[in-house]
Amino acid sequence: MKTDMLTDWQPKLLAIAVAQPHGDGAHDLNHLHRVWANARSLMRAQADGAADPLVVMAACYLHDLVNLPKNHPQRASASRLSGAAARTGLQDAGFPAGRLDGVVHAIEAHSFSAAIGATTLEAKIVQDADRLDGLGAVGLARLFYIAGQMSSALADGADPLALQRPLDDRRYALDHIMVKLSKLPAMMQTDAGRALGEQRLARLMAFRQEFAAEWTDAA
Repeated sequence: MKTDMLTDWQPKLLAIAVAQPHGDGAHDLNHLHRVWANARSLMRAQADGAADPLVVMAACYLHDLVNLPKNHPQRASASRLSGAAARTGLQDAGFPAGRLDGVVHAIEAHSFSAAIGATTLEAKIVQDADRLDGLGAVGLARLFYIAGQMSSALADGADPLALQRPLDDRRYALDHIMVKLSKLPAMMQTDAGRALGEQRLARLMAFRQEFAAEWTDAA
């Protein structure tokens, strides 16, 4: 894949992405840039270099064309809707027809809630790249941003670490670290994604303990 082809297509992909704004700071243009940066890092770590960078880049920039709130009844369908919207936008822009199915599959399979298996290397890389943005310092900021949108409390007043109660990340933002984010590294599809995911999760777990200590001390 020639670098100039990626350079040529990146602004076209951005134009498709920004044409459907959704006002969500956790899934904004900066998120798309970070996911693409993560994907480039993961592709560099692939010894065989077999992934198609254009397919990966297109899926990274268009994976959130339809972004529904976490508590929306059709949330699990968002990635399929995004895939369909991406196909239309890419066809209109003259994207290589032979690569369209690969882009759409990578978009559909990136979603945690959709539970669609990633069957291509490109889809595995995009899925890992997106999930990496949910971990670490940026992931933590996104967690509380989204929790604020859903009117969740920061944590349970008496038991922030859920030692004596079931975890409930709909009610308590801090619980989301254990409910979902702690599972992501083991679910990574690439070795590089798993290693980086474990590093970023360690920071979240350390924050969780520090948060609970301050929370309890203040009670």
